Amino acid sequence: MVVDDMAAPVPEAGQALCRTLVCGVCGSDLHALDHYDHMIEMSERLGGGGHMKRGADTVFGHEFCCEVIDYGPGGGRFKPGTRVVSIPGLPSLSGFETIGYSSRTPGGFAEQIVLSDMLMMEAPNGLSAEHAALTEPLAVGEHAVAKAEPAADQVFMVVGCGPVGLAVIDGLAARGLGPIVACDFSAERRAAAERMGAHRSVDPATASPHAAWTEFGVPASPMEGLIAAAQGREVKRPVIFECVGAPGVLQSLAQAAPRGTRIVVAGVCMQTDQIEPFAFIAKEIELRFVLGYTPEEFAGSLHRLAEGKTRYTGAITRVVSLDETPAAFTALQTDKSQIKILVRPGG
Repeated sequence: MVVDDMAAPVPEAGQALCRTLVCGVCGSDLHALDHYDHMIEMSERLGGGGHMKRGADTVFGHEFCCEVIDYGPGGGRFKPGTRVVSIPGLPSLSGFETIGYSSRTPGGFAEQIVLSDMLMMEAPNGLSAEHAALTEPLAVGEHAVAKAEPAADQVFMVVGCGPVGLAVIDGLAARGLGPIVACDFSAERRAAAERMGAHRSVDPATASPHAAWTEFGVPASPMEGLIAAAQGREVKRPVIFECVGAPGVLQSLAQAAPRGTRIVVAGVCMQTDQIEPFAFIAKEIELRFVLGYTPEEFAGSLHRLAEGKTRYTGAITRVVSLDETPAAFTALQTDKSQIKILVRPGG
């Protein structure tokens, strides 16, 4: 990863040239940096049409807030100086680009980027650029929660309290759901999870988080569940959000989780993993894999931030300059007290 000069992008019709005010470092950026060629190979193999190219430069950054500078031919909706966010996609004459994962158009760690006028949303209520840049990761958590189909008779465990895990906790708490058990090795991240609304946080180095299931009403066995139901006692169902994205996590969760657990996989693992299907079959464990968000979830997350209806702004731990970006990536990989680091490309 280097900081260097490049040509400024040129907007086409329907596109805006924008100045990046701030952009968040995502866990997916860390994975992509470590597994760049493998990510390209996976995109090709899965038919995803990725636009990162081997041997070519890619400017990362998809969690951004920008200021409109100018438009391509035909103009656009917003006046210059308007503060905007956008779903990180760019329709163009040459196809569709994923902003932050394309070697053809720069992502949000560039001082200037091009955005689609039809995908941009104005940051309302005087929302700060730093908080507006949280729209994208907050929407990721919102989508994971929605895909889990949460209900009042469930107990939730969030494994990994980085930005995605905290967004999940925030989304559950905003719905009034719980109990929520947060699991992370980092004391700082566990504290953040409690601020987001977790009812309990557990350090897996000192205690198994799975010990909390029975305390919160999840039966220890099918027979105990039958007895509890016959006696009219409330029986809770377990849901786990896997927000780590590392090999071996799914297998370990299956081995320790109660029967009938729904595991929602939000962590992005880019390495080959191995599971024993029998461990999942024997307990009738359900796996759900989630990615991204809907346009409605993105817009809803922006308005939650603007209306002060989320605690997620507390996830920001540092704001750094463009020159400090490589060091920020290293810090997020090595210092788990850091959660969400934002970059100001302009200084």
